[in-house]
Amino acid sequence: MSDENRFTFMNSQGLEDVMLLKASMTDFAYSTHAHEEYSIGVTLSGRQDFYTQGAFHKSHPGQIMVFNPGDAHDGESGEDTALTYSMLYIHPQQLAPYLDALNVHSPEQFRIQDAVFSDLAVQDKILRLARLIELKTGTSSEYESLLFELSEQLVRYQSNQPLFAESRRQQLLERTKDCLQDHYQDEVSLDDLCQVACMSKYHFLRCFKAYTGMTPHQYWLNVRIHRGQQALRSGVPVLDVVSELGFNDLSHFNRRFKPVFGMTPRQYQQLILAR
Repeated sequence: MSDENRFTFMNSQGLEDVMLLKASMTDFAYSTHAHEEYSIGVTLSGRQDFYTQGAFHKSHPGQIMVFNPGDAHDGESGEDTALTYSMLYIHPQQLAPYLDALNVHSPEQFRIQDAVFSDLAVQDKILRLARLIELKTGTSSEYESLLFELSEQLVRYQSNQPLFAESRRQQLLERTKDCLQDHYQDEVSLDDLCQVACMSKYHFLRCFKAYTGMTPHQYWLNVRIHRGQQALRSGVPVLDVVSELGFNDLSHFNRRFKPVFGMTPRQYQQLILAR
């Protein structure tokens, strides 16, 4: 992997559950993973190719990429030139009050259906908020105002898209996701998950992979990685995180963490805490 791959994570000073990633990639490829946050970004140069929601996508300069919480995806540069982009990670609990104020029904279930789209108003709000986080010069009210304006534009955009009713099968699969999230420290047996989903084993495996983009085991590992990320951000020593999450050793944790965040857990923690 080239040294030209650079990933810079920055915490927001004015918004507790918002983080910015500025990335430049040439030959790095993300493994399939999902975030607990909304991942909302803008491609600045190059092209990002990725698979999510059952389809391949290409994001060109100026286009917006959105991964809802739990959307499994990968990602890599689709051209010989470097791919650069800015991505905001916004936790659902940070966004919920803004969505509620905008009269969104069930804010905790709000989703943007399009993984890639073009909208100048949304793009403007993403880049302005990203710039504010990078410069670290804004007041709390500036951060909150910009996040509200971004929420407003996302709701406006989504309101123009057709809605699809949630099926009984989706509700049951969401239950199994909740089960895996609640028991991330102890792997849940496939039989127990099948009982939660009220499905036979092989039918459940097929439906879960089609719905999340990952097998139940991959999904469980992904949850553990993100619990580890949260612990690293809060200052828990790396080796303590390894022990608490039940990884075999630090190298095992490194192998799982780096394909998702572009760096080792120790590098990630040093970068976050230094800022």
